[in-house]
Amino acid sequence: MSGYRPAIRLDEVVAIDTHVHIEADAHGHLALDQELLDASAAYFRSGTDRTPTIDQIAKRYRELNMAAVVFTVDASTALHQRALSSEEIAQACAENADVLIPFGSVDPNLGGAAIDQARVLIDEFGVRGFKFHPSLQGFDPSDRAHWPLYEMLASRGMIALFHTGQTGIGAGLPGGRGIRLRLSEPMLVDDVAAAFPDLKIILAHPSVPWVDQSIAMATHKQNVFIDLSGWSPKYFPAQLVRQAGTILKHKVLFGSDFPLIDPTRWMRDFAGLDIPDDARELIVKGNAAQLLGLQTGRT
Repeated sequence: MSGYRPAIRLDEVVAIDTHVHIEADAHGHLALDQELLDASAAYFRSGTDRTPTIDQIAKRYRELNMAAVVFTVDASTALHQRALSSEEIAQACAENADVLIPFGSVDPNLGGAAIDQARVLIDEFGVRGFKFHPSLQGFDPSDRAHWPLYEMLASRGMIALFHTGQTGIGAGLPGGRGIRLRLSEPMLVDDVAAAFPDLKIILAHPSVPWVDQSIAMATHKQNVFIDLSGWSPKYFPAQLVRQAGTILKHKVLFGSDFPLIDPTRWMRDFAGLDIPDDARELIVKGNAAQLLGLQTGRT
């Protein structure tokens, strides 16, 4: 089996979207049940096209001349349903390596089995990082029970992408379908960043209502970054916009949250922010290229 090897021409793509969800596979299996899909679609007002396949996503980003980091979320324990296959996602990325970069996902609640699966995803399938959603997966990222997983990821040079802040999954449902927002408080990840300085960490989204925590962490810790996905830029907290254009211009990344937010809409709204051109170029492509280890020309 040949693992994923990127074939992205960095000098030809205009942007790198670091946050794209795979919510349906080629077999028609969905990452979330219909109630959760409908709730998140209503929250984001995202319309009906919520579950494009990975090949459709690749086609979309090829048309936009962008590259994209893609992943699912393995919440099999919390949701009591089979997750989409990160292995199949990585294989599909290998077939679309000119535009797609695979991240894996494992369920931290599975302990040693999650570590074993992560090793396979790294060694045999070539994933570049892992996506975690503490609220959806139902785990506290600061719990030391999960530290062997982080240790292994750090030793392999992986990126850990953590959902932070509010989530549209379960929004508006009774009890939010039991999904606990507090598990996605950024400071729970600060413990991880401090204990594993070699683990590159991305805090996903503007982290509302805890945006100042994410800003503090990215300012304080070299290994912590912020992606700007999940919100239209015109709704970003003012302090995040200010810091993204100044002291955090090397620590902030473009992310859309496609298919919930289309990258063209994100780019249009981002153009309206008061951010210097040098910072804008870093946010849209340069920072992600460096973090992902991509090089000019064919990687």
